[in-house]
Amino acid sequence: MPVNRVLVRSAMMFLVMGTLLVSGCSSSKPAQKANTVVSDNYGRALHLYDTKHYDEALIALEPLRFSSRGTGLEGEVLFLLAKTYYSSEQYFLAADTFTRLLQQIPSTPHARSALFMIAKSYEKLSPDTELDQQITAKAIEQFGLYIELYPVPDSARISGDVEKYRELVKINPGNPSYKEGLSKANIAFARIDTLRYAARVIPQLREKLAKNLFGIAHQYIQLKKYKAAGLYYDELIKRYQDTSYLQRAWTGKIDVLVKRKKWFDAAQAIDQYLQVYPGKQKEIESLRETVMKKFSNN
Repeated sequence: MPVNRVLVRSAMMFLVMGTLLVSGCSSSKPAQKANTVVSDNYGRALHLYDTKHYDEALIALEPLRFSSRGTGLEGEVLFLLAKTYYSSEQYFLAADTFTRLLQQIPSTPHARSALFMIAKSYEKLSPDTELDQQITAKAIEQFGLYIELYPVPDSARISGDVEKYRELVKINPGNPSYKEGLSKANIAFARIDTLRYAARVIPQLREKLAKNLFGIAHQYIQLKKYKAAGLYYDELIKRYQDTSYLQRAWTGKIDVLVKRKKWFDAAQAIDQYLQVYPGKQKEIESLRETVMKKFSNN
């Protein structure tokens, strides 16, 4: 009797295990099929992108945003979609998709490229000087973050590595380690270029923001709203001391204070101006004497 019970239990256990295995295999087949479909569609979209058929690539990629979730290609799909938006000059959607990639998959190997492309997308969206410059400020912020998170590596060493592996590949083109070394060195060198680009663009964008404030101040002067103009000159002086508009902002500030007959403030502004530009003493001496005389008479 005990032996029979053992046999029955063993048979039941094998039956249950067999059922689970069959069930597992049958349930895994749809998942495998879905992954294959995602992989095939991604390959098709990648080919369209590589051949610069961006509109067709977007049509292929849009459904993959949802069907690739939870698969190993989720990050690749988002990165390719963002690049395609950028290449088709849809910069707002590009910035949004690159940002979504970093939010959804923080460990993505494309994090560095995505952050740089977010900054470039905002740079492309930066409007004309006379318009609101929030997007320009956003571009500066993102380029600054990129430089902070990915500082400049040893450029001399990397340049040396590129030359070294180029020569080694010439000597032995079939050596896989030489090819891999050259590929890595080229990638590192390209990263140096992106950092140089960011460092070059930030001052240009800051110049644009300064020009925007200077233009607004000038408009207020034309309207004879000198106090408002002075506020914008002050903002420019405070925030954009590294731009070509700094000196003009100082002289503009002095001018509006004189127009408002704020003699004490004008005298202070002239003294501050001469601290920044001591070589302008002769040019402004006559105005300084006039301001001090007016201040004394009051």
